[in-house]
Order: sequence, then C-alpha cells, then structure tokens
Amino acid sequence: MKISEIMTRNVQTTAPDTPLHQAAAAMARIDSGALLVNDGDRLVGMVTDRDIVIRAVAAGLGVDTPVARVMSGDIHYCFEDEDVQHVASNMAQIQMRRLPVLSREKRLVGVVSLGNIAACRDAKASDTVLRGVAQAH
Repeated sequence: MKISEIMTRNVQTTAPDTPLHQAAAAMARIDSGALLVNDGDRLVGMVTDRDIVIRAVAAGLGVDTPVARVMSGDIHYCFEDEDVQHVASNMAQIQMRRLPVLSREKRLVGVVSLGNIAACRDAKASDTVLRGVAQAH
C-alpha cells in the first residue's frame, strides 16, 4: 500500500510571516495541531500547537510574532509513492506523529499522520508507528 492511498490531501498551510494568533485560529478551525509553512510553493517548516506553547507563550512572545520565529525548519517528509510500512518505520524511528507528503518534484501533496496509518488496513504498519512514537524521547 502506498502513502498516497491513505494520506490527507488539501492540507491547510500558512506563510512564515503569519502572526501566531492567526496560525492558532487556523489550527482551531481545522481541528489540527499543526500547520505546514510554505514560502511560495516551497515547504519551509511546520508549526505545531506545542511550538506555540513552548517557544512562544512560555518565552513571553506576543501573539503577533511571526510563525517563522517558532516553527521547526528541519522538516522530515516522505514521498507519496513510498510504501506505508517504510514510512511507518521511519516515523517510529524519528518519533514523528505526522509527516508532510511530497511529490517526487518536491511539491506538497498532503500529510500522513498516526491516525491515517492507524486507520489503514496494514496492521503491521499501524503497530510499528504507534509503538515507536509512544516511546519516551
């Protein structure tokens, strides 16, 4: 089974200069804990609800702080034509709950999450990723 068969398409993205309060509002609106950050058609980062809490709120940054200041810029990703088991193993190893999915031309086409893998019909992949991500850092 390929990632393209289980991933979520039409992913909400934001720009690096988006204020944190707008990013948080977008997360609430789409019921997601993360937004991918694009600069034009290039994926440059990911901002999570945890990034906002730990890197912004706890550090005393204001709500108008740009997303670029707190996002994670070192992005792990997978390709849409990769096997689910391979991606699940990778997610477990790096303890990531969600990964951006790119085409081979490196364009964002979706995101794959623990939920996507858990819901697929590949029990081995589900077990692999859930066990790996559940381990303490």
